[in-house]
Amino acid sequence: MPEHATPPRPSSSPSVPPRPPRPSCPSVRRLRPLITGCLAVAASLALAACGTANGALQPQPGTGAPSVPGAPSGGPPGGPSVVPAPGSDGVPVSAPTPPGRPTGTPKPSAPRPATGAATPPTASKPPVRTPSQPPQPPTTPAAPPATGAQTPPAQPAPPASGGSAAVVRSTASGGRTVALTFDDGPGPATGQILDLLAQYGVKATFCQIGRQAAADPAMVRRVLAAGHRLCDHTVHHPQPFAALPHDKAVYEISAAKDMIVRAGGPGTGVGWFRAPGGGFNADNERISADLGMRPLGWSVDPRDWSRPGVASIVSTVRSQLKPGGVILLHDGGGDRSQTVAALRQLIPWLIAQGYRFDFPAS
Repeated sequence: MPEHATPPRPSSSPSVPPRPPRPSCPSVRRLRPLITGCLAVAASLALAACGTANGALQPQPGTGAPSVPGAPSGGPPGGPSVVPAPGSDGVPVSAPTPPGRPTGTPKPSAPRPATGAATPPTASKPPVRTPSQPPQPPTTPAAPPATGAQTPPAQPAPPASGGSAAVVRSTASGGRTVALTFDDGPGPATGQILDLLAQYGVKATFCQIGRQAAADPAMVRRVLAAGHRLCDHTVHHPQPFAALPHDKAVYEISAAKDMIVRAGGPGTGVGWFRAPGGGFNADNERISADLGMRPLGWSVDPRDWSRPGVASIVSTVRSQLKPGGVILLHDGGGDRSQTVAALRQLIPWLIAQGYRFDFPAS
């Protein structure tokens, strides 16, 4: 036994087995290199594993981190494979590069340098690459502006009678023609005037008040059946009409037209608008034109509504009338017996003077 060996201690208790002798120092020295080598191998394996795990997050070879030619980038050959990160090209980080084949070949739509490490998910997804490329559907969003450029800005609908808002004061044909117009009906004298016009084969224009047309639709239809034409003369005949605010004027004109059309039935046309008392202004002229009606004035006014007498009515017409003139008379609004009597004289006289009966210009 060596000098420095410690002899076994005698057991004080017969039931406890004797402790085995400790190894001598020379045996420990012989095992120390082996232990050191094992620790070094374990440390190397641990470092290799850490390097493999961190390889996916390190810069790619050729982009800033030096690499050894021909050596795998993820660790020793045969090491454990790393599951590719979502969005990568699916090449394990630890797999060595096969000869003649680049590692990490991306999808055909987006060529990239060969690498052995997984890339961030956003680097290979199409949404990241598309901003640098022209948008694929540019024509669809651009279509509305092109359409808008071709379509003119919305404007009021032009009048069906020709589009002008100027007040008409002459016949459609001109020359030696005359237009008879009757306001404020339908009224008690409307039937008599229709009979007289039919007797001579004369056509005329009737400017009707909306509420009276609604109250006597049969007379409205009789006017149309005889071949005469209709004109809007407001709902209530308010005066002075030019002083009405815009919204009130719109109501008086548009509602009257609707009433007349309903009274006349399907297909009823209302080609003109006559302001009560001739109270035209730029606003109501435009309103009527937008509703498809031409503002209608006159050139001859015998003031028959005031009942000046039959002779006065006849003489005024004869003195004021010029070829192409428009005569203002009334078939409603009161007693129109003088108007009917004057008309019995005027129609034969007009025919004798070579006048032809016409409608107002439209």
